[in-house]
Amino acid sequence: MSTGRPAAPAMSPIELARWSWRQLTSMRTALILLFLLALGAIPGSVIPQEAVDSLRASQWRDQHPQLTPIYEKLGLFSVYNSVWFSAIYLLLMVSLVGCFLPRLKVYWNGVRAQPPAAPRHLSRLPEHRTFETDEDPETVVEQARAALRGRRYRTMVTTGADAAVSAERGYLREAGNLLFHVSVLVVLVGFAVGSLWGFKGGVIVVTKDSFANTLSQYDDFRPGGLFDPDHLEPFEFTVKDFAVTFIREGREAGMAHEFAADLSYRSAPGAPEQQRRISVNHPLSVGDTDVFLISHGYAPHITVRNTDGSVAFSGPVVFLPEDSTFRSFGVVKVPDAQQRQGSTQLGFEGEFYPTYAFTRASGPFSAFPDDKNPAISMLAYRGDLGLDNGVPQSVFALQKKGLDPIRKADGKPLRIDLALHHSAQLPDGLGTVTLDGVSRYVKLQVSHTPGQKIALGGVVLALTGLLGSLFIRPRRIWVRARREGGRTLVEVAGLDRSSGGDLSGEVEALTTALRPAPATTGPGSTGTGESS
Repeated sequence: MSTGRPAAPAMSPIELARWSWRQLTSMRTALILLFLLALGAIPGSVIPQEAVDSLRASQWRDQHPQLTPIYEKLGLFSVYNSVWFSAIYLLLMVSLVGCFLPRLKVYWNGVRAQPPAAPRHLSRLPEHRTFETDEDPETVVEQARAALRGRRYRTMVTTGADAAVSAERGYLREAGNLLFHVSVLVVLVGFAVGSLWGFKGGVIVVTKDSFANTLSQYDDFRPGGLFDPDHLEPFEFTVKDFAVTFIREGREAGMAHEFAADLSYRSAPGAPEQQRRISVNHPLSVGDTDVFLISHGYAPHITVRNTDGSVAFSGPVVFLPEDSTFRSFGVVKVPDAQQRQGSTQLGFEGEFYPTYAFTRASGPFSAFPDDKNPAISMLAYRGDLGLDNGVPQSVFALQKKGLDPIRKADGKPLRIDLALHHSAQLPDGLGTVTLDGVSRYVKLQVSHTPGQKIALGGVVLALTGLLGSLFIRPRRIWVRARREGGRTLVEVAGLDRSSGGDLSGEVEALTTALRPAPATTGPGSTGTGESS
């Protein structure tokens, strides 16, 4: 339907670019992008991230096979490296720069400008006082200027029939606002520097075992786009011991009260050995690299022997905690087992219970997270583990495509239940399985974040700017003096430019300082005071 009005002409490319730039650099857009950045960070704290804990991310994938393809396409397992999060990040930086630079110019011009001249009708301002004096207007104005400068106001004096002084204070409030905007930009730059030139790696180390800071030693490694692996700090360490204290009473019984790992380390080959205890928020720092203690768990020592008694497999196996009682899941892969008819491959999958307990209602469970009565329960398989097909496998998952369950004489799948230092015989001459002992392991995050100090500086700037914008109040005060009826009429008025500000005390104090003292009346003398 035609309205009879001519259609608006289409914008030229230059006009469209200018309009887009104004929209992007508006304060509203910056706030929206900041909100979207905070909203986009929520999946990073809810969904296991590959860069933080690849083991939990792998477990999540196994537990949610239908959601996993969708999450991978959206980059939700690596939120902070995803395309959409980076786009919000970069747009926010551009928007902040576009907001900041024009405001900086306006603020600079405002700082250099003189306080505004006194309004014609001072009586209309929220705070207003008048009084009369015998002093001439120039003297009153000079006294007012001196008093206001003593209160850290910048002043401007005008002379003439209506002599006046204009004073302003609190112009640093806008500097606080600008500083806060700059701080957000500095924090973003700090995170960008850390993401580009830093790295994060994860490694599980069983107590008494060692780690050397080389790429081949990591379980997972996430380098920044500009990180050079040749710059890895050449340190090494051994996890000598791990101590954990569990709460035993009350509503929080079973929770870890505190845990720490004792390390012996060398900052470089040939360097003297040093000792260090690390705990949550107390990492080991070697050069610019930090080693954080993230979590811990159990590694049962399992030995699989062939029929002739030779060892096919022996060592600690990392089991991943499933709940707060440290009921843990894990697999054992034995690619070199032997039986009477020749070689075969065995696989075991099951759960470890630090403090084994059993009820008919719930079945086996762990009654407490400490290893007071360790036991293990596993299903046994034989066949092809799939280790030779060139496809990488998780050490925490058993590829069952080429495996068959080992069955008992009655045809039911064989379940091996072992207490500490106990063995179980496998059928068909497959040998024995023994639970020899239990060790603890620690999950460590090794990271190098070069932008930390930049980000910390940005946080300090943000707090400084926020305090300035909250507690600095912009105020203006004017004092006008003119002769009327042989005396000088003085007007004092003020304006608080911040919401909720009370300027009555400031105006009253200045009026009191300028008002002449009342004349005193004593014996033998008469007189009257000043009127107001």
